[in-house]
Amino acid sequence: MTAKNDTLASDEKATGWRGSRAVWMAAAKQALISSGVDAVKIQPLAGQLQIARTSFYWFFKDRNALLDALLEEWDTKNTGAFVEACGAYAEAIPEAVLNLIAVFHDEALFEPQLDFAIRGWAHHSDLAAGRVHEADETRLKAIRAMFARFGFAEDEADVRARTVYLTQIGYISMQVSEATAVRMARAPGYVKTFCGQAPSPSELARFYARLKFDPAAET
Repeated sequence: MTAKNDTLASDEKATGWRGSRAVWMAAAKQALISSGVDAVKIQPLAGQLQIARTSFYWFFKDRNALLDALLEEWDTKNTGAFVEACGAYAEAIPEAVLNLIAVFHDEALFEPQLDFAIRGWAHHSDLAAGRVHEADETRLKAIRAMFARFGFAEDEADVRARTVYLTQIGYISMQVSEATAVRMARAPGYVKTFCGQAPSPSELARFYARLKFDPAAET
């Protein structure tokens, strides 16, 4: 056993618990969201978790490895949600757009605060900026493909994809806060603006049901 492993083993015995990769990741993500990337440091996270600093090295080589993992987790979840939503079944383009809008209302699928934090990080890091650029391109490509699937020409699909995406990212970047009922009430208008067709009552009903929203309860 190496000297490093001896130290780690001794530390584990002293504390009784060294945490887990998921625990360190969750703490790092919360620090990033709350205070920015400069707050994602090993010692403060260890203090918050009440775990010895050396326990970190059971799960990550160094701080850069943790930061890389945060970027990977963000991209897998948030960008993955876009790609999945754009490829989801829909009978017509309004329902396809509603599938995409639903992503922004379900934090189990897409975390807007995390997206905001990553974009803030990208202003000061070429690495993060590169990942954000790649994610944006992947998301836009998926939305363009969605419109193309329903017969929109390439140029129009591109413009409509940008309209959808930049509007929704604008909500995040501006930290817009709206009541759920207000956002739900605007959904049909957004759909018509984004794709040129209004959603049918049945499409809206499925959208509301998916998000567990009851319009009748708001009247």
